[in-house]
Amino acid sequence: MRLDGVDCLSDNWYHLYRVRFALKRRTGDWQEQTREAYERGNGAGILLFNRENRTIILTRQFRMPTFVNGNETGMLIEVPAGVLDDRAPNAAVIAEVEEETGYKIGKPRQVFDVFMSPGSVTERLHLFVAEITADHLQGEGGGKYDEGEDISVLETPFADAIAMIADGRIRDAKTIMLIQYAQLNGLFD
Repeated sequence: MRLDGVDCLSDNWYHLYRVRFALKRRTGDWQEQTREAYERGNGAGILLFNRENRTIILTRQFRMPTFVNGNETGMLIEVPAGVLDDRAPNAAVIAEVEEETGYKIGKPRQVFDVFMSPGSVTERLHLFVAEITADHLQGEGGGKYDEGEDISVLETPFADAIAMIADGRIRDAKTIMLIQYAQLNGLFD
């Protein structure tokens, strides 16, 4: 790949770039292309699970892009997550958990390092799991008001979460991946 130029089209909330490049094809020919890439920063998300109660901690919050794309209420059920903001992925996810859910956790275990929408978004997402008990709950959560967050915390039976994926109540990709990871890897066995 040969980079020919990058133009910033927007730097409002995050950054939208137009990238001009040449790609060497399998035939050896060079093809010039132009694409747009949305730079929102890398992120981290986590599945908190209570093995004894057979529950997981989820959040519900308004997600404007889903609203404009047909999600009638704009509300989405997700695992706690956020952008790294120059922090290491494990440090960012620990902070996001406390901010969003009120749970204070120690050492999360990373299970995935993925690109969620590689055709248009640069974001790399680090996904974790961590076992919790009631003793880990030390605050209210709810997110940061000045960031426009109004987050509800849902302690959900694991079996219900599986059903929520099947019936469409859970539609967030990172959440589905982590719940299925828990199912496939026997986190509740």
